[in-house]
Order: sequence, then structure tokens, then C-alpha cells
Amino acid sequence: MIPSSRKPPVPAAKRSFALFIIFGICWLAGSAAAEEGGSGHYLPGSMASFIDGVPLTETFIVRANVINYNGSISAEKPIPLGGRTTLGADATLWGYGLTLLWRPPLELGKDWSYAMSATIPYVVLDVSADVEATLGNVSSALSRSSRTNGLGDILLLPLMLNYNFHPDFNVNFRLGVYAPTGDYEVGRLANTGKNFWTIEPVLGIMYFGQKNGFEASAFFGADFNTENEDTNYQSGTQVHVDGTLAQHFPLFGGLAGGGVSAYYYKQVTADSGDGATLGDFKGQTVGVGPVVSYVTSLWDHDTILELKWLHEVETENRFKGDIVWLKFVYKF
Repeated sequence: MIPSSRKPPVPAAKRSFALFIIFGICWLAGSAAAEEGGSGHYLPGSMASFIDGVPLTETFIVRANVINYNGSISAEKPIPLGGRTTLGADATLWGYGLTLLWRPPLELGKDWSYAMSATIPYVVLDVSADVEATLGNVSSALSRSSRTNGLGDILLLPLMLNYNFHPDFNVNFRLGVYAPTGDYEVGRLANTGKNFWTIEPVLGIMYFGQKNGFEASAFFGADFNTENEDTNYQSGTQVHVDGTLAQHFPLFGGLAGGGVSAYYYKQVTADSGDGATLGDFKGQTVGVGPVVSYVTSLWDHDTILELKWLHEVETENRFKGDIVWLKFVYKF
């Protein structure tokens, strides 16, 4: 859902819905502990605010996504990475994604809308780690580094449904499929693909006050992974929630926004397979940081720019660091 930049909001907000969103995040954190390589297909912040909503009317949207991640994982506990056992690692990632979304002229009934999308990523990845090596009866750690770039794992969303039961409220459901289109090689630390499929259902709940400019959004999702056949490793199921609280206001003829974005991730089933030699290896993490956005009209078409930074805290069995997102949406 893209709010109109031509409707200036006024101060005030329905705080009760915001409290509902916050309660939902806290409930998940208390009820739901990494997958192969210390990271999976889920990208924190990829779906977290109004910019990630499902269009209500027929349209075609092009979105450019840029993500930068700098993180590390402690050497206190070994992790499986590229089919190897490593003792700590550092990673820097640049990801460039092109998302194409089409909301066809298909009417499912009053207040319902359907859309589909695909995201094609290009990944640049640097990884360095101490790799466990055994010579005879002697084990040691050797420092290794790897750099690669190329096509990542494509994300397909063939099903995106939205129910707009009030001008300010809507609920949407989408089913994502990550295809193993990226390059993967056993023994290489840096790979642009994961070498397994992931099915990701997501439920989004959004409030955007057309008069008060207040936004409260939350996206609840789960990732179900197939086995990496090259390493005989199957990452466990993960659950996650991304949310945004923001205030939007008129600025320079458009609509500016500022607020806070956060996410919570937890693995709820153990890793399995012959390659899961480190046990269940469950992981969890929390990230939070500021988000700003701007909605305007460019060549008579709605255009949105969003920038966010997420700092990861309370991380276990996963890379820990900082995520920066830049999203640019052009609505035809």
C-alpha cells in the first residue's frame, strides 16, 4: 500500500494498534534458538513497512534494493560454513536486487487484491575465517578468506493477497519461494547461493493513518528449508517478525517519514542430516534501528525512497553486525 503524498496528515495517532504490534513482537520473542553457514535466506528488514505492502489497485511496480551487511561470528563455538567447520568468521556483503511486482486487473471481491512478484539479486561477498584442519592426529585452525560475486538465489512470490477492510488498515498474506539459483561450491567460504530451497509464508498487518500520518506495520513469517544435497545438511525451521513504527508528515510537496524499525528471529527446530555434525545449532537474534522515507511524484508516478539501519544485538549461533537497506520504488 502506497500512501498518497497529496493528503497532508495532521498530528495524532491510534496508539492502541501500535501497542498491539509491540505486544505481538514481545510475545513471539518470549515463545519461540542457526542454520548452515550462520545465515539463511531470510533477510531482516526486507519486508517491514508500508513500502513492502501489496498494491490495492492495478499497477506495475519496479523496486531497486541495495543492502550492505558487515558482521562476524565468535570463535568460541565452531560453525558449519561452505561444508567446512570454522572457528569464527567475518563477512561483508553487498546485495543488489531488482524486484518486479504486478498487480493484475483481477478482482477477487470487494476489498481484496492479488499481486505477484519476483526479485533477482546480485551478490558481492567477502568472508574470512579460521578453518579447522586435521593432519594425522593433529588438529589446527588455518586462516582462510574467500571473495565471490554473481547471481544470488531468486525470490518468487506467486501469491500475494491483501484485504483492505478499512482505509487505514489492511492485512496481507504472501507465499515466497527462494530458488537455489546462486553459485555454490563445497569447501568455499563465500557462496552467492545457499544450495537449498526455502518456502516462506508471511502475514502482514499494517495501519497507516491517512489523516494522522502514523504508521504501525508488522510482518510475521516462517522459513521451511530443504536439504543442501551437497553437504547433507538441512537447516531447521525459523520464525521471524519485522516491524516499523513511524510518523509521516508533508515536506517539500511530498510525504516524509521517520521512525524505528526492528526485527526478531528465532530457529525453532533443530538442524538435521548427516552433515549436521554440530548438533541442533539453533540460532536467534534481534535487530533495531532508525528508518526514514520519502514519497513524492516523479514524472506523474508515485515514487518512494526508504533508508534504514538495523543494529543486531543478543545474537546466538549467527553472524552479528549491522544491516543497511536502501529501497527505491517506482509505481507505473
